[in-house]
Amino acid sequence: MSETVLIALYALMGAAVAGVLGAAVLLPLRRRSVTASLAVVATVAVAAMLAGTLAVAWAMFLSPHDLAVVTTVVAMAAVVSLATALLLGRWVVARSNELRLAARSFGDGGAFDAPDGPTTAELAALSGELAATSARLAESRERERTLESSRRELVAWISHDLRTPLAGLRAMAEALEDGVAADPDRYLRQIRTEVERLNGMVGDLFELSRIHAGTLALTPARISLHDLVGDALAGADPLAREHRVKLVGTAVEAVPVEVDSTEMSRVLGNLLVNAIRRTPADGTVAVTAERSGNGVVVSVSDGCGGIPEEELPRVFDTGWRGSDARTPPAGAGLGLAIVRGIVEAHQGRTTVRNIPGGCRFEVTLPTAGL
Repeated sequence: MSETVLIALYALMGAAVAGVLGAAVLLPLRRRSVTASLAVVATVAVAAMLAGTLAVAWAMFLSPHDLAVVTTVVAMAAVVSLATALLLGRWVVARSNELRLAARSFGDGGAFDAPDGPTTAELAALSGELAATSARLAESRERERTLESSRRELVAWISHDLRTPLAGLRAMAEALEDGVAADPDRYLRQIRTEVERLNGMVGDLFELSRIHAGTLALTPARISLHDLVGDALAGADPLAREHRVKLVGTAVEAVPVEVDSTEMSRVLGNLLVNAIRRTPADGTVAVTAERSGNGVVVSVSDGCGGIPEEELPRVFDTGWRGSDARTPPAGAGLGLAIVRGIVEAHQGRTTVRNIPGGCRFEVTLPTAGL
C-alpha cells in the first residue's frame, strides 16, 4: 500500500472520530439556536482537520516541526471559522426574529409585512409563503364578514316578512272567529294566499339550507335546453301577463344538457320571476340559450334599469334585494342565492352584468356528452 493511501486512511480515521463526537454534541443542540449549531459545525470541521493531522503524525508521517506548523495553522483557522460561524449565526437569528415578529402581526388579525433587508433563500421563501397565507387569511376574514352581514340581513328580512303575513292572518282569523268579517269567503281566500306565500318562503329556506349543507340531491337526465326553457316560459307567462311584461324566447337552441330538470326549472323560474317583477309595464324580458366555448349559456335579460356597479358582486348573496328604489317588497332575497347554489351543484356558474336599460343574468352549464 502506498504512503499516500496510508496517510489518507489515518486522516480519515481521525476526522471520523471528530465527526462522530460532533454529531453527538449536535444531537442535544438541534432544538437550540442556529448560532450554537453553526459554532459546533465550524468546530467539528477544524477538529476533524486537527484529528486527522494528529493521526498522521502518530503514524510517523510528520516530523515534530511539521506537526507544530500544521497545528498552528489549524488553530488560526479555528479562530477565524468560529468567528465567522458566530457572526453568520447571529445574522440568521436576527433575520429569523424579524420574520417571527412580522408573522405575529397577521396572526393577530393584521396584514403580514415582510421584513426589509437581505436574508437567506430559505427565509425569503418562508416570507413569501407567509405573505401568501396572510392574503388568503384576509380574504377569508372578508368573506366571513360578508357572510355574517348577509346572515344578519337575512334574519332581519325574514323576521319582517314573517311578521307581516302572520299579523294579517291573526287579524283575519279573529274577524272570522268574532263573526265581524264582511266577506268571509274573501278572508278565506286571502288566508290561503298568505299561507301559500309563507309555505314558499319556508321552502326556499329549506332549499338554501340543503345547498349550504351540501346535501342537495340531484337526479341528472339528458334533456333539450329548448324544452327546458319552453316549460319555464310557459310557467312564467301568467305572471308576465299580470305585470304586462312581454316574454321573448325565440333565440333558444336545442342543445342537449344533462341536468336535474326539476332543480333547473327552479333556476329558470326564479330568474324569470325576478326579471318580470323588476321590469316596468310594457317592458320585455328576453331569454336566450346558445352554445359557447365553455358549454351552453342561458341568459335572461330584463328592463330593470340596471344594478349599481358596487352592488353587482353581491347580487347572488343570501338576502340581497338591491336598493330600495328598484326593489319591490317581495320575497326574502333567497331566489338568486338558490339559483347560484343549484347551478354550482351542476358544475356551472352564474354571472350578471348591466346592459342598456337593464341587466342580464347568465347561467353557464356543461353540455351533455355524446
